[in-house]
Amino acid sequence: MGSAMNQTADKLQSKLPPASNRIFLLEDHPMMRHGIKHLLEDEPGFRICGEADNVHEALEKVQVLLPDLVIADLTLEGHSGLEFIKEARRRLPELNVLVYSMHEEHYYAERVLTAGGRGYLMKSHPPSVLVEAVVKVLSGAVYLSPEMNVRMLDRLSGRAVSSAFSPVDQLTDRELEVLDQIGRGRTSRDISNLLHMSIKTVETHRAHIRQKLHVQSRSELIQFAVRWVEGKSSL
Repeated sequence: MGSAMNQTADKLQSKLPPASNRIFLLEDHPMMRHGIKHLLEDEPGFRICGEADNVHEALEKVQVLLPDLVIADLTLEGHSGLEFIKEARRRLPELNVLVYSMHEEHYYAERVLTAGGRGYLMKSHPPSVLVEAVVKVLSGAVYLSPEMNVRMLDRLSGRAVSSAFSPVDQLTDRELEVLDQIGRGRTSRDISNLLHMSIKTVETHRAHIRQKLHVQSRSELIQFAVRWVEGKSSL
């Protein structure tokens, strides 16, 4: 076991570029990984030291590679990017993680920072903004969009921003994952298999979500979730 682990470590370490900022990609879309890799490696001082399409593989590799930065998606099969951040930071407290996601930042950015992430960027931004975010996080700062920075500062200063927040903000990270899957048309059994939890646990989460969102029936919950995922509701 130890010998196999050492061989894996040697193999991975041999691929590390010298004197570069080493970046690890956690993204389950091969074309997106390819695009990010070429974008960043065209910049001086950036090298992609490893890749993974799931949390389990990523956790194993980052412990060996010790990258300067992980760029992670949120929506991954089996476990979410939020779970990766929490577990990775538990194992490697100094690890920098920048989330690069399609999800609206006002639902997830604060959760990412609370989990231990160092920044949040939506994929709808131009590629140049990703480079900017990477540079900022590698310099030791936190990256958020200007709009999200204002929002966070307003909240911390106690200004009234209740109208900008939705009932979804009351959900736990796991409940938010379940809501997202419901909005994507998945059944409780689908969610159970995808998120590795029992159907009973999924149903418990659904009940808590309905209570927090003041939704009366399963059909109403599905309608709400679909609108939320599609971004067509003002919430």
